[in-house]
Amino acid sequence: MATNLQATVRRRPPPTHRLSLNDPVVRAVIYQIVVVGGVLLLAWYLIHNTLANLETRKIATGFAFLQREAGFAIGESLIEFAPADTYLKALIVGVLNTLRVAVVGIVLATILGTFLGIARLSRNWLLAKAASVYVEFMRNIPLLLQLFFWYVVITESLSGPREAVNLMPGVYLSNRGFRFPTPVDHPVFSYMFVALLLGVVASIFVSRWAKRRQEATGAQFPTISASIGLVLGLPLLVFLLAGAPLTMDWPTLRGFNFVGGASLTPEFVALLVGLVTYTAAFIAEIVRSGILAVSKGQWEAAGALGLRRSLILRNVVLPQAMRVIVPPMTSQYLNITKNSSLAVAIGYPDLVSIANTTLNQTWQAIEGIALIMAVYLTVSLSISAFMNWYNKHIALVER
Repeated sequence: MATNLQATVRRRPPPTHRLSLNDPVVRAVIYQIVVVGGVLLLAWYLIHNTLANLETRKIATGFAFLQREAGFAIGESLIEFAPADTYLKALIVGVLNTLRVAVVGIVLATILGTFLGIARLSRNWLLAKAASVYVEFMRNIPLLLQLFFWYVVITESLSGPREAVNLMPGVYLSNRGFRFPTPVDHPVFSYMFVALLLGVVASIFVSRWAKRRQEATGAQFPTISASIGLVLGLPLLVFLLAGAPLTMDWPTLRGFNFVGGASLTPEFVALLVGLVTYTAAFIAEIVRSGILAVSKGQWEAAGALGLRRSLILRNVVLPQAMRVIVPPMTSQYLNITKNSSLAVAIGYPDLVSIANTTLNQTWQAIEGIALIMAVYLTVSLSISAFMNWYNKHIALVER
């Protein structure tokens, strides 16, 4: 009897699932199909309408214009550029100028912001209050206004090249920028760069070895001094072994401006100073909040061991505070990169400025805007990926 009952149960057909709008699963699928279809239909309409309007106005489409002659000069470039070069090379110049400001700005803003964040927690009343005033002042003034201020200060407070301030032999400061001598290119500089990279790699291995050694024996190793010696010593050794070939290109006044050497233009300096001073105020608050997030008992326990306050901050508190500091710090690094697009307001030839000139000459605004968006998206995602990797690398792992 039991066997027949089991056989009957096995033969029972599975329940059928009827499609009905009363079924929430069916309704959810239908709603999603309708939404996706509506989005695709809207995208098709916009693209079709845009292409039709461009064809009516006889405006070319595509990226073939990148191979055409640009026909305009760029006042500041990290690579050689002439009006006879292509639009593609002009945009590359803009990308390099943007990255130049972003990279230098991130480094300087991090240093200044970290100092200000620590200063706000200082026991020195004057230092803490001065840092607080700076942070509150800078954070509440629009960045664009600060860029205008620094640009006017630099260009109006300094004299022309003929009355330039001679800071030291070969170094001049005028409203045309900061002019200084540079070494003449030599093959040994390429080998010095390779030695620099080797020094960085070697310092990483030394740091890891010193950490394992300290965990095993408790003995500390001067990691910072060793790293500085490797990073700076190896290129210097290559330079000395090559006979120390050093010929300087000195700036000289010809006509109404200096020639020779290198210069930092007022536009670049104003943009860099504005971005650094503005973003450092936000970074200071991030650093301060990260330090305050560490339990006070960590300070007391480290102090009970006889450690100085500076050692406690560097070796005990900051490693724990980094878990709080790094994620919002990523947003500030992205802000520096994106805010560099305000350079167009003071005449610095960044990506946006050069792309605007390009699309005004070619009338291909869609392609130009698309290139700007693609570059900023790529740079931002790269910064985010690096910071996420770094955040995982410094994360404290429970044993």
